[in-house]
Amino acid sequence: MKIMKISMLALALGLMSFSAIVPAKVIASKIETTAATIAWKAETIDVGQIPQGTPKAIVYEFKNTGKTAVVITNVQGSCGCTATDYTKEPILPGKTAKVTATYNAANKGAFTKTVTVTTSAETTPKILTLKGTVI
Repeated sequence: MKIMKISMLALALGLMSFSAIVPAKVIASKIETTAATIAWKAETIDVGQIPQGTPKAIVYEFKNTGKTAVVITNVQGSCGCTATDYTKEPILPGKTAKVTATYNAANKGAFTKTVTVTTSAETTPKILTLKGTVI
């Protein structure tokens, strides 16, 4: 009887170890499918010195390095002084697209602004930075 209990316990523990392997494989495949499929040419752009009163357009380019189309779902500047525009159609694998931020250089001095880009390829939004000095 004692041998029977020990055998059942060993069998139960052995089966638990096999069931733990399956979720690990599922987690690994989920990580692979949600991996970023966007390669940004630059995430921070320094525009240097720009004249006051002249809006400056800054273009961020990226390439879809994944296997499925990517859609930009939202682009938002950190303040009202930064207008944004972006590629609206799906970006096919291997193709490039642009996000444009136009900074209104109204006030003199150094500035650092951000643009938040949300896409179907990444679970967290990408923060792009633009900086420079208005003279």
